[in-house]
Amino acid sequence: MQTITGFWILPAVALVLWGAAAMPHAAEELVVVDFGKDFDLAKQHTSDVKAEVVKDGETAKLRIASGHKDPWPGITIKAPGGNWDLGAYEYVAIEVKNAGTNEVTINCRIDNPGADGTKLCHTQQLSLAPGASGTLKVGLERPLPGPKDKLFGMRGKPGGSADSYDATKTNQLIVFVNQPSEDHLFELGPIRACGSYVAVKSSVPEGDAFFPFIDTFGQYMHADWPGKTHSLDELKAHKEAEVKDLTAKPGPENWDPYGGWKDGPALEATGFFRTTKHEGKWWLVDPDGKLFFSHGIDCVNPWENTPIAERDAWFKDFPGAQDDLKEFLGSYGKVVHGYYKGKEPVKTFNFTGANLKRKYGNDWRNAFGEMAHQRLRSWGMNTIANWSDEKVYLLHKTPYCVAVHYGSKPIKGSEGYWGQFPDPFEDAFKEGLSKRMAQEKGKTAEDPWCIGYFVDNEIAWGDAGSLAVAALKSPPEQAAKKVFVEDLKAKYGEIEKLNAAWGTTHASWDALLENRTAPDAKKGDAHADIAAFYTHIAEQYFKVIREAVKEAAPKHLYLGCRFAWTNNLAAEAAGKFCDVVSYNLYRKSIAEFKYPGKADVPLIVGEFHFGALDRGMFHPGLVRVKDQNERAAVYKDYVQGALRNPQFVGTHWFQYMDESSTGRPLDEENYQIGFLDSADTPYAETIQAAREVGYGMYELRAGKK
Repeated sequence: MQTITGFWILPAVALVLWGAAAMPHAAEELVVVDFGKDFDLAKQHTSDVKAEVVKDGETAKLRIASGHKDPWPGITIKAPGGNWDLGAYEYVAIEVKNAGTNEVTINCRIDNPGADGTKLCHTQQLSLAPGASGTLKVGLERPLPGPKDKLFGMRGKPGGSADSYDATKTNQLIVFVNQPSEDHLFELGPIRACGSYVAVKSSVPEGDAFFPFIDTFGQYMHADWPGKTHSLDELKAHKEAEVKDLTAKPGPENWDPYGGWKDGPALEATGFFRTTKHEGKWWLVDPDGKLFFSHGIDCVNPWENTPIAERDAWFKDFPGAQDDLKEFLGSYGKVVHGYYKGKEPVKTFNFTGANLKRKYGNDWRNAFGEMAHQRLRSWGMNTIANWSDEKVYLLHKTPYCVAVHYGSKPIKGSEGYWGQFPDPFEDAFKEGLSKRMAQEKGKTAEDPWCIGYFVDNEIAWGDAGSLAVAALKSPPEQAAKKVFVEDLKAKYGEIEKLNAAWGTTHASWDALLENRTAPDAKKGDAHADIAAFYTHIAEQYFKVIREAVKEAAPKHLYLGCRFAWTNNLAAEAAGKFCDVVSYNLYRKSIAEFKYPGKADVPLIVGEFHFGALDRGMFHPGLVRVKDQNERAAVYKDYVQGALRNPQFVGTHWFQYMDESSTGRPLDEENYQIGFLDSADTPYAETIQAAREVGYGMYELRAGKK
């Protein structure tokens, strides 16, 4: 999942009050920024952009021409007098027009003093096709009442904290493009604060009386909402109601057993999944030779654990104390971010698993798997995607993808949100991959239901040149550094010639190996050499992985590394070696998305999601929407946009079930991003949207509707 912390990028969303009493009423708008005569452009801070005020009739607009040298080109607009008080308003709105010739995703971040991209700010984005206009809205959420600063280990929490955004203390707005690979041109209209925020009296107890606040099903206790499970009887009643729904809607009639287009063209049947370009659009082709679009979902598994250490007072009727549910107690040993980092192993409990056992009985594991296949088909979905339970996908009822991770040595000078970048020149890189892929022989390799393999996820590609610079900053024994020096020797021959080109003073090639600093990557020949070696690293990475995948599973697809942050050099390298290039694209539309490389290649979305705060959860995830109705509408628009885009061959939602209300141990995420809540109850609005998409997706893809 995309969770990088950058200077301008992550949405750090607090909480809204839910329920009818909290709905806003109409309010007068406040013009926060008018680009007319009182706007002083010279006082604003810009980064890799050229900005000018232009007239559109009687309205003044800010035209921004952004570059792509800096990671986040944009403009910071300071509040006159140091502060805007937006406490009375629901959201900030900007009318935006894409005046350029390529798609642009525009971000707006609203800050308190001290904001860092994650804390004390809110961020939202809007993607626009060339010539298109739209409204970029950034919500001004307030924390749900609770014990301020007494909760920990969660991204979103009731009561907020010292780093929660305060609408009354807004000191600046930042409008930017996130790590672009090309230039953009867009216009901003006046920036307004809109809607009325209505504070409501809350029955939530204050202080220590707030505890416990999580019920026996892992749900928030101090609020109610549609679909909430209140008792064991309700838990079982939800099962019966859903079985009737699934029986009434068993799945699209025009699908073959794999979920391919039964009524579509008959192509060559190879017995395995492959890619093809048919009538100007990329497709997958299923084993029976039918066109296939991968409409899928990640994490079809019952593994949603949450930390329980130091939280004894949080849970009412804690199920882990019951003998028949103690199997869901566990520990977690690899915390990457947050409160529990350095405190491993962390004691955990799996509320999801406990709910499944209480719902389906002692045979809950088998029931979970069978239900997953039945649900996906009924929901118009045909793929079990990344990080799913092999006991589920090896039932051979729904096509699936496999997540591949392996052990390797990193480039020690590199850094990234999820860790350092693997060194593809190390012997351990190929050895680790080959060892991992060998585990798939006789299991998923040669299985016609297996679409292919995602290898790695959201690794730190950085900007063009960053990995080459990281190699130079690494110790002399680093394999990538040795290869880089050999490349430079082959080009320059003598160290003096390199020094002249780079403006350095290395005494010898051995001295360069020992050196742990890098030249200015933006100057002269150093820039070209660093970019060239970055490409060498990227191509070596994808080449070695492709060889390892094809050695173990020659009939299956190599689906790439699931780019979250990338650049043209990495993307172009992927296009040379991947059967399908994968992206995790957290935005509201990908209809106009274009592969930044030069080749014409098929693409797949490994992750996307939308979340809201109207169903008892504390964080909406990476792309916030107002409520479940908007969530459903945006889901439908996103997938149908991909169906209309000729390069995409699939979209995979992250994830099957909501994350734990009290956060996952890995990194504190507690997002409302499931098709099901933690009590295994479907979100009806999202399910309906998935059906509307899936049942008609082939006709839409083929241009027949």
